[in-house]
Amino acid sequence: AAERGVPVFATLEELAANSDAAVVATPTISHADLGCRLMELGCDVLIEKPIAQDETEAQRLIETAQRTGRILQVGHLERFNPAIIALTKVITHPLFLEIHRMSEFSPRSLDIDVVLDLMIHDLDIVLSLVGKMPDEIRAAGIHIMSERVDIANVRLQFPGGCVANLTASRVSTERVRKLRLFQPHEYISLDYSRQDGARFTIGDNRNVNFAPLASVKSEPLRLELEDFFECIRTRRAPRVTGQQALAALQVARAILDKIEEHSKLVAESLNVAGTP
Repeated sequence: AAERGVPVFATLEELAANSDAAVVATPTISHADLGCRLMELGCDVLIEKPIAQDETEAQRLIETAQRTGRILQVGHLERFNPAIIALTKVITHPLFLEIHRMSEFSPRSLDIDVVLDLMIHDLDIVLSLVGKMPDEIRAAGIHIMSERVDIANVRLQFPGGCVANLTASRVSTERVRKLRLFQPHEYISLDYSRQDGARFTIGDNRNVNFAPLASVKSEPLRLELEDFFECIRTRRAPRVTGQQALAALQVARAILDKIEEHSKLVAESLNVAGTP
């Protein structure tokens, strides 16, 4: 702080007295308490994902924002990925999505499962693209390097028949961030890391036409913060609202319940087979 000339505050009250807004980038378990207190003190807040550790705390944040008239934005950063922004402009009727998010192991965020750590980015993206909540969830996951789920595979089915398959791992040998989407007469492949994509469309006489996804590379974090600042100035709703973040959290929690069910089924099967 001394090197950069940045002021340091000892309490939330002191911070709020000298600030219009604050970013809450603390362990998930503290999001609700810190976020609510800051909003009650008059600050707009940008809270890192996931919005909270459970639905009750997420709802408390949403209700506090409504009561105090404060901006509540949630840091689902991939919404500001230029490739995702470009994708939203060409979406018609998603039918099938395949998403892989792989990371090398890091001791960061081991207080939460890979579903809440990594996959929740893609859950938020899928919900925003499909515009509905899933009516069927199937999931499996295992822990390898931590006491929580480190690898998860999920199948979501939505009203109307759209299906999304998602895989997330934080024990991969390489970093992968890819999304594939199929909609009528079109297949779109997207790379989050490269911020680009390709569109393959079926034209007349079944001709396959190729075109790059029209994305303009930029820094997602910068775009996210600029959006937050604009919300503060204009009082408009943020791109990722508390309600949207709550929806992603609800699906994530339902996935973890399904993983627990699957784990019990596997344990029973191994027990019957006499396998330790």
